[in-house]
Amino acid sequence: MPEEGFKKCVDFHGHTCPGIAIGFRAAQILMDRLGVRKAPDEELVAVVETDACGSDAIQVMTGCTFGKGNLVFKNYGKHAFSLTDRKQGRTFRVCLRPDALTPSQDHRALIEKVRSGQASKEETHQYRRLQQERIESILKAPAESLFKIEEVPPFIPPEAEIVESAPCDYCGEMTKTDLLREVDGRQACIPCDHKRGW
Repeated sequence: MPEEGFKKCVDFHGHTCPGIAIGFRAAQILMDRLGVRKAPDEELVAVVETDACGSDAIQVMTGCTFGKGNLVFKNYGKHAFSLTDRKQGRTFRVCLRPDALTPSQDHRALIEKVRSGQASKEETHQYRRLQQERIESILKAPAESLFKIEEVPPFIPPEAEIVESAPCDYCGEMTKTDLLREVDGRQACIPCDHKRGW
């Protein structure tokens, strides 16, 4: 099952990388701590504190998505993820440890060469091999060596509600009515509101 789940994460994300492995392990650990399976609806709520690769794995593994309203993005720039089970009223959070994946100086230099497009074929091959080794070590490492794991106060937002849409009086595009703004007796969507300088 772990291999099958990881493959689904890679397929969704588009490529394999250490980041997707981090998110995969985070999701496994959180779901294990809560004793839950993938959510078909809004039973679980995930909070991701990064827009990096690992957040894709959280969606795949937990079933929490923006479309269902049970995936919350907080732009904190941390490899930290939380999962809430509404039924239990419990939330667990994991955060990548600072020393979990520290590359060596040589590895860091190689990463910079590849990113700048100045790596030779041999260096690119070496980089890929090192990345694969990192992925394998993430997938096999004990949970506590990768993450700080803690139960935190429950985060239970209201379930998503269906809101009617109406056209913006300026651009004509359908917009959720709770996000339309009334200005001089007319309804404006947020972009039109900003354009008009209100």
